[in-house]
Amino acid sequence: MDRRDVSWRGYWPAAPTPFDSAGHLDEDALRRLMDLYVRQGVHGILVNGSTGEWFSQTPAERRDVARIAVSEVAGRCPVVIGVTAYTAAEAIELARHAAEIGADGVLATPPPYVHPSADETFAFYREVSGGTDLPFMVYNWPRGVAVDMGRYDGLFQRLADLPQVVAIKDSTGDWLSMISTVEQCADRVAVFGSFLHRRGLAVLLGVGGDGNIDGGGVGAPYAVPYYACVQAKDRDGAIAWVDRYQSLSGKLINPDYSGIFASPIPQLKAVMALLGQPGGRVRPPLLPVIEPTTLAAIRKVVEESGIG
Repeated sequence: MDRRDVSWRGYWPAAPTPFDSAGHLDEDALRRLMDLYVRQGVHGILVNGSTGEWFSQTPAERRDVARIAVSEVAGRCPVVIGVTAYTAAEAIELARHAAEIGADGVLATPPPYVHPSADETFAFYREVSGGTDLPFMVYNWPRGVAVDMGRYDGLFQRLADLPQVVAIKDSTGDWLSMISTVEQCADRVAVFGSFLHRRGLAVLLGVGGDGNIDGGGVGAPYAVPYYACVQAKDRDGAIAWVDRYQSLSGKLINPDYSGIFASPIPQLKAVMALLGQPGGRVRPPLLPVIEPTTLAAIRKVVEESGIG
């Protein structure tokens, strides 16, 4: 299995998980969110990734979120389920559930907190990716797990050779390292990274790369047509759309994926609330953005971007 076995490209939201005021999963909001994404024309959806607050959910809740998302999308675009966990056994159990409910693939980071070596990371992915027949996406997330797999020489190439691995989501803060991942692996696996800016466009058109998986997907009205222009090799059209995208995202998120005004997920849900989107509340340990000056600054960015 390799990149030719899936149609994974373009703009994907990493979906937040909507919680209600009591901290419970808001199933209706989750269904409305999935429908919104499909109507916006996104090319795929990631559920229970970092933005989905998997870390504050029980395994049963994670299975509920996955089941609801797959059911609501109903094959209208690919749905990949995040199965990140501290052990391979836990990740495989979630991956098998994803297979049972009809998900299109699964994704995982290396185990958080552990700081595994290159060989330990490879062994983990070999076990987890082999736990089902689903296509597998490797997720490099140094900000979240304190391991940058791109710093291990040749590791991505070894991972790309695993039978079920068809994609890499490289969310390193080191942009040149991400380009190296494209150069080394894009002939075998789809590479999702940081391409929603003019220099990213140059890479997509000249070197390779496949798409963005974007926390929350609020930039979809600009990013979806951007990727349509990329697909058509329409450079001028792509520049017009990506500049509009940057007028929003570039003023909310730093290059290392931290939030400019607050933690990224509470900041995202504040933006979604301003846009009338069903993002719901955050769960502890995260705290909602309620400080008036901060909310006013976020509102100004949203209004000036024209995204509403």
